[in-house]
Amino acid sequence: MSSRRRLLVGILRGLLRLLTRWEVNGEENLPKGGPLIVVFNHMAHLDGPLVMATVPWEIEALALSDLYEVPVVGQLLRLYGVIPVHRDDYDRKILRRALDVLAEGKVLILAPEARQSRTLSLERGRRGAAYLALRSGAPVLPIGLTGTETVYPEWRHFRRPHLRVNIGQSFELRGPLARGPERRAQVTGGRDEIMRRIAALLPVQYRGVYA
Repeated sequence: MSSRRRLLVGILRGLLRLLTRWEVNGEENLPKGGPLIVVFNHMAHLDGPLVMATVPWEIEALALSDLYEVPVVGQLLRLYGVIPVHRDDYDRKILRRALDVLAEGKVLILAPEARQSRTLSLERGRRGAAYLALRSGAPVLPIGLTGTETVYPEWRHFRRPHLRVNIGQSFELRGPLARGPERRAQVTGGRDEIMRRIAALLPVQYRGVYA
């Protein structure tokens, strides 16, 4: 890990310990390293940084370009070097970059919903994570987050929000990636498997369409 990234992650971990009650469950499920795709539910600005601070590896991350405009979080993502994406754009360069990360044996993190949930529970996932997993053959590590939606209200009342990170067991989607008309159904099935794995790590009220 570069010295800049190591410093940023260290500062982030220190702030989380100081300003929140940060609980991590399932650390025994963490693999030794990549190639690996880490997926998580997305409710608030702090979700991605929380995952970055929790996992023990240097990671590469995909994040919505809109997050670059969020105070503090945006500066952190920019300094770390997170890969910005536009939610509704199909960008072959971004896909190629993500696949290159995995081909190099690194860890990639992303939120399959591709935006913050408007209901504070799981929305229907996008297919990107499943496509990358099937195309690369990399295993997927699901993480369920709770409490990040309470951060700003709790801080306004000078309270430390309780953030819980539940780490599941890594798994592989059944591949290889199909060709032709079968591909869409295969990727959709992979998408649903990923989202069900995340849902299993969350309390019922957070599971949304995957309850």
